[in-house]
Amino acid sequence: MGELVWRYFLLVGLGWLSGFGLWAEAPRETVGHGQARDLGTVLMAEDRGAMATFSPQAETIERMVGFALTNFTHHTSLRDAWLSLVRTQDIVGIKVHSAPGATSGTRSSVVAGLIQGLISAGVPAQQIIVWDRRLADLKRAGFMDLVARFGVQVLGSAEAGYDGTQFYEAPLLGQLVWGDHEFGQRGEGVGRKSFVSTLVSTKMTKIIVVTPLLNHNQTGVMGAIASLALGSVDNLHRFDLDPPRLATAVPELYALPSVGDKVVLNVMDALLCQYQGEERSLLHYTVPLNQLWLSRDPLALDTLALNELDRQRQAAEAPSSRPILDIYQNAEVLDLGISDVRRMKIERVTWGEVAGVRRTAQATDPVP
Repeated sequence: MGELVWRYFLLVGLGWLSGFGLWAEAPRETVGHGQARDLGTVLMAEDRGAMATFSPQAETIERMVGFALTNFTHHTSLRDAWLSLVRTQDIVGIKVHSAPGATSGTRSSVVAGLIQGLISAGVPAQQIIVWDRRLADLKRAGFMDLVARFGVQVLGSAEAGYDGTQFYEAPLLGQLVWGDHEFGQRGEGVGRKSFVSTLVSTKMTKIIVVTPLLNHNQTGVMGAIASLALGSVDNLHRFDLDPPRLATAVPELYALPSVGDKVVLNVMDALLCQYQGEERSLLHYTVPLNQLWLSRDPLALDTLALNELDRQRQAAEAPSSRPILDIYQNAEVLDLGISDVRRMKIERVTWGEVAGVRRTAQATDPVP
């Protein structure tokens, strides 16, 4: 943690200098295991037939996933597209957000499209894990159907247990609950660590994060950064009622090498945009967008999601949200991605009624 703290304050200092024009740095092109990453690059794929009266059209969406991925990676072959991200010997975890259920959470048809592509690229089904924090949420959201259909695993990170060697430490003591790694222990320092699930630290070698375009009262959106960070560790209650600590902890949890370094792709399930309601399905606060957004940059994706949620609230004259935006400022300081839309490269592709239409959009364009 000493190195992380040193890096944090160094980057804060550089950010301060950049504000006075004394320092300028181009986006880094590598991250984690030396993999290329195009910071600020986002692909938005749209198929107007993807949803029908708020119901996912599974076959359309599954084809849409492959179309989006080949366009995003610039490979004509779906197999080559996938093999530019993973290897056939990888254990690939698909992180979903299942607590809101099948309607407002990550849609299983999007995950099915990802699984089909991975299998077609040669990744064995038993090496694909669909996961979230709680297995009960995954079951309620219908993800167990993927076990019968493809032979993949569906697992909860909490049920998998926690790795005593991989943790995030902060001086804030937590109220440990049953299932936390240190629950029932006593002594100095107990409750100051959040341990990484063994599912994340040792079992999976690559991670794909798939989150819905859904508002969250604290983080603004349960996006790529918050979903992975909060789904990977225990002892989270110490951050719930402390917004400044949450704003610091979420990006630092993501920045743990055993967590964020494994991410090869982020997908925003923007088939629906629910701008109020959080964990509840409130369709009267929901707009169909019929889109999937892909990026290797989690911060760029989350920033665009926050902007779109805000735009939809304004259009509906709904109450504005007051999320903890420091999360995303801190994420940029930690070099997790780009939050300035003027520096993003956004490409939009349309499939279905207007097949194969492609255009490069301005970063400030509203989502259609």
